[in-house]
Amino acid sequence: MSWRKEIEELHYRSELADKMGGADKVARQHEFGKYTVRERFEKICDDKSFHEIGKIAGVADYDENGDLRDFVPSNFVFGTAEIDGRSLIVSGDDFTVRGGSADASISAKRNQAEGLAHELRVPHLRLVDGMGGGGSVKTIETSGRTYIPAVAGWETVVNHLGVAPSVSLALGSVAGIGAARVATSHYSVIVKNSAQMMIAGPALVDWANQGEVEKEELGASKIHTRNGAIDDEAGSEEEAFAMARQFLSYLPTSVDELPPVTQNLDPVERRDEDLLSIVPRDPRKPYKMRPIINSVVDAGSFFEIGRKWGKSIICGLARLDGIPVAVFAEDPMIYGGAWTASACRKLVRHCDLASTFHLPLVHLVDCPGFLIGKQAEEDAIIRIGSQALAAFGQAAVPFCSVVVRKAFGVAGAANKKPGSQHFRFAWPSGDWGSLPIEGGLEVAYKAELAEAEDYDRHLAKIKERLNRLRSPFRSAEYFEIEEIIDPRDTRSNLCRWINFAVRTLSPGPVSFSYRP
Repeated sequence: MSWRKEIEELHYRSELADKMGGADKVARQHEFGKYTVRERFEKICDDKSFHEIGKIAGVADYDENGDLRDFVPSNFVFGTAEIDGRSLIVSGDDFTVRGGSADASISAKRNQAEGLAHELRVPHLRLVDGMGGGGSVKTIETSGRTYIPAVAGWETVVNHLGVAPSVSLALGSVAGIGAARVATSHYSVIVKNSAQMMIAGPALVDWANQGEVEKEELGASKIHTRNGAIDDEAGSEEEAFAMARQFLSYLPTSVDELPPVTQNLDPVERRDEDLLSIVPRDPRKPYKMRPIINSVVDAGSFFEIGRKWGKSIICGLARLDGIPVAVFAEDPMIYGGAWTASACRKLVRHCDLASTFHLPLVHLVDCPGFLIGKQAEEDAIIRIGSQALAAFGQAAVPFCSVVVRKAFGVAGAANKKPGSQHFRFAWPSGDWGSLPIEGGLEVAYKAELAEAEDYDRHLAKIKERLNRLRSPFRSAEYFEIEEIIDPRDTRSNLCRWINFAVRTLSPGPVSFSYRP
């Protein structure tokens, strides 16, 4: 006696599952320039590391003798895998089976994928391509009832944010719960042209008298990577896979570990001569901040997050002497680096990411303050800006700042972390105060200027007198700035700091969870 017959049936059912939605549906997926879910796993995971769980779950068709005649697999595939030798849970929608809708879904598979990632305390990589668990109107007839909305297991998705990294890739038309799964992650990417994200599709939008629209008009990458619903866009699925792998490379497997340190091949004492003249003497003239970031971190290590939204603040991950850090800096090319409402929202997420996964924070400062004006007030800049400052202050990780140029107003105070003693450097180009001299001079000296015979000449004299006092060396005399450094020595100073700071890091959960 043996179980050979049952093993043969197991292999047969597995072969049927491999066919997914059928040859015609697979071919259609390829016609749209998209991979099937199993092809995606092969490309993003380490070679032969994917182990599928629940492969033979689905809808079977039996003949009159009770023998299996056909089988349609569940449209949700998941399992364990490795990326760069580190374990994680990977899951993905199979769009070839009912377009990823709930009509062919087995919700227990999705719940177990989320639950395993949470309980095993490992990253979860979601490849989202479809409704992601939502149903269609047809579900009413097939189930024999309607249902009051509930998102079973959603607390696990949210709780996992405070335990281990989660990454979501929008790889097709993503709607409803699928869209929520993309947004509720630490990092999200959408593929340009072949993927869209929306609350509801064109048919429902038209029914709601919101007009006739195409999927691209509703949820193209250019929409959601500009409003912050998705962090970044990729030109292809392969590029999205590479971005996900790179993001995960900076983070620990869970909050119970520290970020992985790599071998540093970039000399700590490397000096970049361009830094000596990169900041213009004219305070109103912009310059590019990204070359400074790339110059002071380990060569090639800067990974920017959210480049197309909240653009006046640059956020990303990098390494200093092989140690992962979270970097943020104002971009003088966008509103002079002023903090906008959307930039503050991006900064909240970035500080939360750093705090959750024990990434020391580095701030390269050129902040003229919060953006001012009517639109800024309508955007509730002071409310959202205060949230950003709170998130920055709550981040339970070491902090270091380099004042490259401006530090003005309430937002400019982020050159120093409240309640913390930390390294802080300034370049000779540093310029700070409650507000720029140029902006407040005529108001402060209004009476004196009114009595002057030559208004413009007297204004110029006042400006010259004040400019002699605004030197950062005057502040250093009072120890209001700890160190003024040669810009070319920024890298060596930051690397010295990080080797002190890394000793203070402790694994474990933080007192508050990540805010998606």
